[in-house]
Amino acid sequence: MNQVSAITLTTYKINPLEDTRWAEFVERHPRASVFHTTGWLRGLHRTYGYEPVVFTTSPPGATLTNGIAFCRIRSWLIGCRLVSLPFSDHCDPLVESPADCKEIFSSLHRSLNEERLKYIEVRPLRSGLIEEFSMERSNLFNIHTLDLRPPLERLFRAFQKDSIQRKIRRAEREGLGYEEGNSEGLLSKFFRLFLLTRRRHNLPPQPVEWFRNLIASLRNQLTIRVAVHGGVPIASILTLSHRNTLVYKYGCSDARYHHLGGMPFLFWKAIQESKEQGLYTLDFGRSDAANEGLNRFKDQFGAARSTLTYGRICVSHARRVDEGFLMQVAKPIFAHMPNVVLTAAGRLLYRHIA
Repeated sequence: MNQVSAITLTTYKINPLEDTRWAEFVERHPRASVFHTTGWLRGLHRTYGYEPVVFTTSPPGATLTNGIAFCRIRSWLIGCRLVSLPFSDHCDPLVESPADCKEIFSSLHRSLNEERLKYIEVRPLRSGLIEEFSMERSNLFNIHTLDLRPPLERLFRAFQKDSIQRKIRRAEREGLGYEEGNSEGLLSKFFRLFLLTRRRHNLPPQPVEWFRNLIASLRNQLTIRVAVHGGVPIASILTLSHRNTLVYKYGCSDARYHHLGGMPFLFWKAIQESKEQGLYTLDFGRSDAANEGLNRFKDQFGAARSTLTYGRICVSHARRVDEGFLMQVAKPIFAHMPNVVLTAAGRLLYRHIA
């Protein structure tokens, strides 16, 4: 039997929302994150219509021992592709055996041609995978993680004094109010601040349905935290939790109140609560490598910075598409849109951008 036939026989595609083996596998795999969970995948499917699919060498009916999760994105604007995973900072391939990994990537190359895809993208935490399978580097980010195991006092002392410690103390002196949960009321406060922040950066917000669907799918794994001054919401962060890790996913604020330290205050609250719950790690999420301001802000919490590289398997003759660049080019147009139009633009565009 030739090699291609063997690969075809030993690589399988499953729907992780229907095959219960995936959820069980994610629960026991040490490198699985919240982005691998069926809750996250269900939110993507409900909001954007993406079709989740897992490539695995485990045959039907057998215990699942490996898998790489993707979403199939059908877009008339950018082209059809497989992404692991859309709107996810990272999504490590959960494959330990080099032989299994090689077979799955061979199958991905076949799918690229059979499904006439523009490209296949993976977002691994381990950059070595991209070199090993000769993928094209598509995007470069930084990721920050904070070890939560030291005592709270030591964590606080590691914060930068002027930018973080003093702002937290200022927020406490000002008597900032604090709310947390995932109610519709808190979502409304978060989204108002989210729209303000996206407007500040001349970008459309993701649709509010995205956040509603995540709340419905992830439930208590999703928390919205809001800082309030004089009854006015001034800053908010949205975090996700999975096992012993808290993931910071979205943050937003009202620039008029930045001097009150709302964002450092909320991160400090999240760190304190994570310690109480026995969590080990705070994942501050990805930052564009060129965004030195955001990278420096995360550095100032004492978080460790590392490189995050995405890789693509592309059709050799395909024109390179940079979705981020398209959004940057459109910024002058977004800047002049009323809020209702800007929100509608986000609802239309993000299902293509992914």
